[in-house]
Amino acid sequence: MNKNILNFIATIIIAYILSLFMDWYSVMVASILTALLIPLKRVAVFFVPFLAIFVFWVIYSFILGSNNDFILGKRIAELLDLQGNIYLLLTITGLVGGIASGIAAIFGKQLSTLNKKT
Repeated sequence: MNKNILNFIATIIIAYILSLFMDWYSVMVASILTALLIPLKRVAVFFVPFLAIFVFWVIYSFILGSNNDFILGKRIAELLDLQGNIYLLLTITGLVGGIASGIAAIFGKQLSTLNKKT
């Protein structure tokens, strides 16, 4: 199996498991762990965890919001001046999680290269 796909799947699985016990930053811990365990090269270090958490947060937010007909999501979208657009709110949510995850994965990659040099 390709390392990119394996890292993508592992990041989503670890992020889901950690999100049951931790706060929103669990996706960053998951990205650091997968960056240490499944090393990627070049820009894939950022973009694979970014896409994994983007997909995870958008789908997870959609599932949680659809349980109550997006009542809270609509209110938050109004507060953020999104004219009540839930899908734009879900996209922004995914972007925030993806960026945090991608930066954490770069940190994990740097930790692994630091460990190899010593």
